[in-house]
Amino acid sequence: MRRLAAPDIAERKGKTPIVCLTAYTAPMAELLDEACDLLLVGDSVGMVIHGLPNTVGVTLEMMILHGQAVMRGSRRAMVVIDMPFGSYEGSAQEAYANAARLMKETGAQAVKVESGPTVADTIDYLVKRGVPVMGHVGLRPQAVLVDGGFKAKGKGADERARILEEAKATAAAGAFALVVEGVAEGLAREITEAVSVPTIGIGASAGCDGQILVTDDMLGLFDWTPKFVRRYADLRGEILRAVEAYAQDVQARRFPGPAEIYFAKAV
Repeated sequence: MRRLAAPDIAERKGKTPIVCLTAYTAPMAELLDEACDLLLVGDSVGMVIHGLPNTVGVTLEMMILHGQAVMRGSRRAMVVIDMPFGSYEGSAQEAYANAARLMKETGAQAVKVESGPTVADTIDYLVKRGVPVMGHVGLRPQAVLVDGGFKAKGKGADERARILEEAKATAAAGAFALVVEGVAEGLAREITEAVSVPTIGIGASAGCDGQILVTDDMLGLFDWTPKFVRRYADLRGEILRAVEAYAQDVQARRFPGPAEIYFAKAV
């Protein structure tokens, strides 16, 4: 089976919506692979798996480790890896060295960068050197310390115009797709109409060319989820019930039972 790649995603613009979810481990990647067109090894791994307060503390080594795991577990979906904070902003040359390392050591098909006002030139530099790049506009988690928190974007006219221009610049620089996060619904539609590449919404609009969620949020593994998340399961509740049942069986010496233990052969 051929794995999907950047051209396959790019040609879906305006067609069948693109299904995307995050993945950080091999078992989860295997479960998601058949239903998803694109798996994002997001720097959200820092918060979801490692318990960090935001994504700023995520390292290149962490992204490589989880990228390798997702590549082992998936077969069909395109795998994109976030470039973590500090790995691409310094210079285009530094960005290329880090992107090349991510792709070489994981086998992933592309990297993602948050498209701030200075990043378009870096995207152009990477794409011209053979690195497929996905952009990211709107709410940018790596800028959380500047913004003072995770806040929706594009409600005011000036901010709306700035985000729209960043989206256009990102597409013009050669990004094959664009994540649009946490923006006013009308702005997400405007971006989708204004750029020639697919938009992948998260807290944006159903009018985007695709959607992505943090898988652990969608599966209900946390006791709180953002407004834009629809819970498709309550795995947190299921896990808590299972652990409590296990604890009770251990305490009552009901586990292990005859079916779970080994017996010596009769001689």
